[in-house]
Amino acid sequence: MKKVPFVTKEQIEEIKKTYPTPFHIYDEKGIRENAKAVKEAFSWNKGFKEYFAVKATPNPFLIDILREYGCGCDCSSMTELMLSEAMGVKGEDIMFSSNDTPAEEFAYAAKIGATINLDDFTHIAFLEETIGKLPETLSCRFNPGGIFQMSNGIMDNPGDAKYGFTKEQLFEGFKIMKEKGVKHFGIHAFLASNTVTNEYYPMLAGKLFELAVELKEKTGADIKFINLSGGVGIPYTPDKEPNDIRAIGEGVRQVYEQILVPAGMGDVAIYTEMGRFMMGPYGALVTTAIHEKHTYKEYIGVDACAVNLMRPAMYGAYHHITVLGKEDAPCDHKYDVTGSLCENNDKFAIDRMLPKIDMGDTLVIHDTGAHGFAMGYNYNGKLKSAELLLKEDGSVQLIRRAETPKDYFATFDGFDIYKKLEAIQKK
Repeated sequence: MKKVPFVTKEQIEEIKKTYPTPFHIYDEKGIRENAKAVKEAFSWNKGFKEYFAVKATPNPFLIDILREYGCGCDCSSMTELMLSEAMGVKGEDIMFSSNDTPAEEFAYAAKIGATINLDDFTHIAFLEETIGKLPETLSCRFNPGGIFQMSNGIMDNPGDAKYGFTKEQLFEGFKIMKEKGVKHFGIHAFLASNTVTNEYYPMLAGKLFELAVELKEKTGADIKFINLSGGVGIPYTPDKEPNDIRAIGEGVRQVYEQILVPAGMGDVAIYTEMGRFMMGPYGALVTTAIHEKHTYKEYIGVDACAVNLMRPAMYGAYHHITVLGKEDAPCDHKYDVTGSLCENNDKFAIDRMLPKIDMGDTLVIHDTGAHGFAMGYNYNGKLKSAELLLKEDGSVQLIRRAETPKDYFATFDGFDIYKKLEAIQKK
């Protein structure tokens, strides 16, 4: 699959007149088309809801687009809960899935009526102690342990993950919660990350549906929903084909009909919590080549760094790169594409074959719409970039301004950097 940017060189050159690189830019048209496809893929389930993983792209302008298609918010922290509430997302439209959760965050989630998804058996008592009485609806995260493997070889290791209840804890937990007044239950699980296969969700659904039937039979719990969480991935590399969300939805429907319907559970709602699939391909990091270095390797230095996109440095993750205006030029130069952090892993690409890059060329780094800007940080005093939205009509909207030194220094209470600098410069 050839990766083509959703912005042209001409568009970017015009945008750069107002917004200097680096910046993240998002494709409204692509986001809307994808959200519509997800909604249609699961329309067979009356209670279906996608809870967008706020951590992936915590920008209210983008989340508001998803809300037009019925999406709620999956939150994992106090600030994500606050953002959701401020946007007008209410009650059951918020799923609170966190771990190692501070008491004040449980209290806030309960106060705004969010559905709480417990990560650990001990959190049952902790939540009750925190808020006084357990809510009428509670969810629990299940971890089956061991290795999870699919027929195409994709695998993950839930047994090494810090998340979730064991099966035994889940059954005991449901009994305890039922005794303490919980009336409606949910089950949640995440077994593999960034799967590029239509097989994952139906396989996970089968495991959770069978578990739900057993839980109902042995505990009498009313299973209100089953949350397939995230894990549906995107093709970061050009050699992979994207997931077909409609095929995935149909696969889940078939398993639902096979397992839940015969058990008298045909009213169970299906929830998802996709971040990467909902937003990943519809964001890009745009950066400019500002230096070239010829030593033991050929280096291209750009004005972005790992502060703007951490995944390559943190995971060795691949992000495709397009040199705008040179899409059809031969990729006959081998480069490391680097940022300016004082860390040797600050590289967007290593030994990447690209067209000859000249200083001033614009590079588009693909698939940064999820876990891109969101994972940014301020090491070396680097400042986070602006976020822009390419509207359907071709116009551009600033949806987050770039940070300034004033933002960076703002938390030094009692030490006014600017006054100090002014005094020094007057000498």
